[in-house]
Amino acid sequence: MAVSTLPAAVARPGTRDARKGRRSFTQRVRPGSHLLLIVFALYFLIPLWWLIVASTKSNSGLFTGSGGPLWFNSDFHFVDNVKGLFSHDGGIYWTWFRNSVIYAVAGGVGATVISLLAGYGFAQYRFRGRRFLFSVLLGSLMIPGTALVIPTFVLLSDLNLVDTMWAIILPSLLSPIGVYLIRVYAQDALPQETIDAARVDGAGELRTFFRIALPLLRPAVVTVLLLSTVATWNNFFLPLAMLRSPKLLPVTVGLGNWQSLSMAGAGNEQAWNLIVTGALLSIIPLVVAFLALQRYWQSGLALGSVK
Repeated sequence: MAVSTLPAAVARPGTRDARKGRRSFTQRVRPGSHLLLIVFALYFLIPLWWLIVASTKSNSGLFTGSGGPLWFNSDFHFVDNVKGLFSHDGGIYWTWFRNSVIYAVAGGVGATVISLLAGYGFAQYRFRGRRFLFSVLLGSLMIPGTALVIPTFVLLSDLNLVDTMWAIILPSLLSPIGVYLIRVYAQDALPQETIDAARVDGAGELRTFFRIALPLLRPAVVTVLLLSTVATWNNFFLPLAMLRSPKLLPVTVGLGNWQSLSMAGAGNEQAWNLIVTGALLSIIPLVVAFLALQRYWQSGLALGSVK
């Protein structure tokens, strides 16, 4: 009778002992991975929690409150802070907020449309110089946006567009990362057989794009839309260099100006509580946009799992 020479501690793949070993290894790893995820979650959530707590404090309570930096004081000033924010400096915060909405919507939608058309073209059409142009596009991803502000300022200055809304909207229409994401997603999400069948059936390029390609590209379009909108909303250096009129500033630069005045002192009104409250209100549209559009990402993930 043959006797197994395998040591008792070594189990053959697929046996019960091997499965038990894999389960025990998973159980050993899981608590550590959960702890790491908790640490990362706290790292991102603590600043948001501080912002919520700080918006309920008065200007003096931010520095001398009894609740500490991460907890509420005995007095609650959120409503007073909101009222003060809307009336401070002639209520210009609403003007900044409106400007941010205009810049974000125009820049986000425009960048998404351009990225969609360019990415779809790179994915579906073969033309001379296609690889070279896409390589240039990938190379542009390595260039930080702040390095292009000065050349952009000189260009728009020659066109007499400095200190206008177009100085923010036009540069925001270019999104190399959006083109890249659409092109990569289109290569996997668009079956070439379906596109060819539509063309054989007599559908034109525009009809094929709107009736077949666009519904399949919806998760990528929503991703690019949200990324472009958030990038335009959070943009600080570009409007700081392009705009001079206070009534054209976005909320990021406007709050930055209030912060500079509060830090300077010398008789300037201290408005730290208004700055914190304004920062909290400025992130609400981004949170709402993410919650409203996340279902399209879930549908994209489901599509990928089916494929």
